Amino acid sequence: MRYAIYFTPGQNDPLTRTAASWLGRDPFTGAQPPSPAVTQLTPSEIAYHTASARRYGFHATLKAPFHLAQDQTEAGLDDAVATFAAGADPILLSRLTPARIDGFIALVPGSPAPDLDRLAGEIVTVFDRFRAPLSDAEVRRRNPDALRPDEFRNLVRWGYPYVFESFRFHMTLTGRVADADLARVRAAIDELFAAVLERPATVDGLALFVEPEPGAPFLVKSWYRLGRRQERKTA
Repeated sequence: MRYAIYFTPGQNDPLTRTAASWLGRDPFTGAQPPSPAVTQLTPSEIAYHTASARRYGFHATLKAPFHLAQDQTEAGLDDAVATFAAGADPILLSRLTPARIDGFIALVPGSPAPDLDRLAGEIVTVFDRFRAPLSDAEVRRRNPDALRPDEFRNLVRWGYPYVFESFRFHMTLTGRVADADLARVRAAIDELFAAVLERPATVDGLALFVEPEPGAPFLVKSWYRLGRRQERKTA
């Protein structure tokens, strides 16, 4: 079993509902909503382009998936996420916008968000005591030869290459999209997400995700609103 600390909007947020429709899975419930009707792509094409993102659910990585350290428990981790969330402030972003990153399409902030970068870095360090060290096999699966030296050091020290200076907040919507398909996939995303992306976005909660067994879809175990007004949702 692995755990991860992600940002995702609340279960009933319009962006959450739109993303669940696009990806074909709701990580709060495990339900598989019907494919959306968009002009550019068929349901089977949407399913193909979202296959790799579907297993993880709609999210932005803050603490990448990890096995629990031997001296830690799920309950202790859950309590720590709740406590951290209560003491953190929501972060208002100007908006989210689709962008292509390393071949896949994700939602990213439309302008720099240093407060968000600081929050992500704090989560990496605060929750590292809960993480078991990576095995040699897990390091190899990250293709370390393709990483920059600083990314490899991050992988070994923090369990994930893309933290601190290498962090880039993104909410993945597709796997890698071939150049020949890019215009149609991007047009479909623009069509479906246009309304929910018109308004400013707020990073207002932390979710504890769980992978029950290797290769299984990730599910939301609990979701905590940032700040003193707590709202806990346990799946």
